[in-house]
Amino acid sequence: MIEERELDLLLNDLLEIYGYDFTHYARASLKRRINRLWSLDKFPSFAELRYRVKSEPTYLKRFVEELTVNVTEMFRDPQFYKTLRTDVLSTLTAKPFIRIWHAGCSTGEEVFSMAILLKEANLLHKSLLYATDLNPEVLEVARKGIFALTPMKQYSENYILSGGLRDFSGYYTAQYGYVKFNEELAEKMVFSTHNLVSDRSFNEFDLILCRNVLIYFDKALQERVLTLFDESLGPLSYLALGAKETLKFSTIQPKFKQLEGEKIWRKIA
Repeated sequence: MIEERELDLLLNDLLEIYGYDFTHYARASLKRRINRLWSLDKFPSFAELRYRVKSEPTYLKRFVEELTVNVTEMFRDPQFYKTLRTDVLSTLTAKPFIRIWHAGCSTGEEVFSMAILLKEANLLHKSLLYATDLNPEVLEVARKGIFALTPMKQYSENYILSGGLRDFSGYYTAQYGYVKFNEELAEKMVFSTHNLVSDRSFNEFDLILCRNVLIYFDKALQERVLTLFDESLGPLSYLALGAKETLKFSTIQPKFKQLEGEKIWRKIA
């Protein structure tokens, strides 16, 4: 089991050697993930684990992937997507151009879900989806738009529950146990690495989605990231968070009004 002092040493190594700043991630979550790796990879001591992280780029990659959580699915929480369809996208139709930011996009399933919503609302042609993540490996998966065929049945059910009326399989072609989503969706996406801990705002958006990322940050970092989102949102734009996340107790809360029943807020000030 990793001790507090050892965790500090590791976090300092990651920051000083590689520029990865995990110092404001929730410590209980970090310890749990590092202990899991320690056990899986059978390190005899902390010194051995630290040495591998400091000196082996391939192991560092594995280590960072384990710390940056990548759990996602298409149309996750269908009711959330239904609200996006009915209450959010309908208010953006008059805009000449729509910019959407998926912060912490992981392997891209939610970005493709959004592209499908935009297509069905006849808004995709004038939209651009910016998809960012700290981890370049998962971004590469997202950029290719190729996913395993197995979960598509579940994704199709999610899609229908979200208000989808078309044949979901019409959005991809299946081959050899994998699916590739239509190029029409992918060509409206821009993928790039972005570190919510240290990087700044890079555009003004109509909608920012950052679902189930803030729960891994401490309060100070949550506040910093929410301020970044506030700076990146135009008037009457939207911010969507995960089911266990909130604007309560944040300094930006007075500027936003929550949509009923969902973790979606509209900027009113």
